Amino acid sequence: MTKKFFFCLLPALFLFSIGLFGCANHRENATLTPVTLNEVAHSVFYAPLYVSMENGYFKEEDIGLSLVTGFGADKTMTAVLSGEADIGFMGPETTVYAASEGASDTVVNFAQLTQRAGNFLVARAPSDTFSWDDVKGKTVLGGRKGGMPEMVFEYVLRQNGIDPAADLVIDQGIDFGSTAAAFSGGNGDYTVEFEPSATALEREGAGYVVTSLGVDSGYVPYTAFSAKKSYLNGNQDTVQAFTNALQKGMLYVSTHSPEEIAAVIAPQFPDTDAETLSSIISRYKKQDTWKSDLIFSADSYDLLLTILSDAGELSEKPDYRVLVRTDFAEEAASSMK
Repeated sequence: MTKKFFFCLLPALFLFSIGLFGCANHRENATLTPVTLNEVAHSVFYAPLYVSMENGYFKEEDIGLSLVTGFGADKTMTAVLSGEADIGFMGPETTVYAASEGASDTVVNFAQLTQRAGNFLVARAPSDTFSWDDVKGKTVLGGRKGGMPEMVFEYVLRQNGIDPAADLVIDQGIDFGSTAAAFSGGNGDYTVEFEPSATALEREGAGYVVTSLGVDSGYVPYTAFSAKKSYLNGNQDTVQAFTNALQKGMLYVSTHSPEEIAAVIAPQFPDTDAETLSSIISRYKKQDTWKSDLIFSADSYDLLLTILSDAGELSEKPDYRVLVRTDFAEEAASSMK
C-alpha cells in the first residue's frame, strides 16, 4: 500500500468508524427499556431519585427513564390510571383513595422513598422556644384537604392536644406553590412549607423555620413509587431493574455528604445554588428523611391509615397486601448488601 493511498483512505476509515460508533450508540439506546415516571413534584426532598438519574443507575439497569412532573398527586394518579405513565411517585394515600373508589386495576405501592414529612412550620419571627401551643388562635397557611402535607400537619396538631378545626384557622385556599409568596406578602401568622421555599423565606428575612413536621410527626410513609397491578405483574423484570436503580441512589445518599449529593443533583436544580442545595440536603439528612432501603412495612401502612382516618378521609381500610408489594424492594436491598 502506497503512502498516498493510505492517507487517502484515512478520511474514509474515520467516517466509517464514526458510523460504527453511531450504530453502536443507537443499538445501546435501543436496548434500554422505556419507563415513564410521573412525579408529584420536583423537589430536593426526592434527592435519591435524582442521584439515581444523574449517576446513570437507571441506564446501568437498562432502563430508559422519562421523568414527567405531575404537579399534584391527583394528576400523577390520573396519569398512572390512564396509562400515560408506567409508574407514579406520590403520597401513598392516593392509592388508598383510588382503591376506595373502586379502581378496577389496583394501583400498588412497591417502593417507599421518604419516611419523614418534608415540610416545615415557618413563623414570622425566629424562636428557640417554640411549642405547638403557640399556633392556638393563629392563622396557618396549610395544604390541600386530603393531601399528605395537610393531613400530617393535622396529625401533629392532634398529637399535641390541638383541635385543627377549633383551636386555629388553617387557610387551605391558597395554591400549593403560592403559599410562600402569600406569606411573604403578609398572609397568615405561620405557613407550612417544603424546601426550597422554607430556606428562601429565611434568606429573605420573611420567615423562620421553628419546627420540622418530619421530626414532630415521626416516621411516616410520605412518598412511594406505585404502579397498576397489571403493570407490575406484566413487567416484573423492568420493575425489579427500576427498583435496583433506586436502591443504588438510596445507598449513595446514605453514604455521602450533603455537599457531594448536592454536586450530583445540581443539574436537576439549575436555579438553586450549591450552598442552598447543600443546606437543604443537610436539613433533610439530619432528620433521617430517607430510608436505607425501599421496603414499605406493614407498620408504616397502618400509620398511614391512622392519619387518613383521623383526617376523616378514610371510607374503608384496604388490606396491606392489596396495596403494598415488597418483593421488588426486598430483592433490591438483599442484592446490594
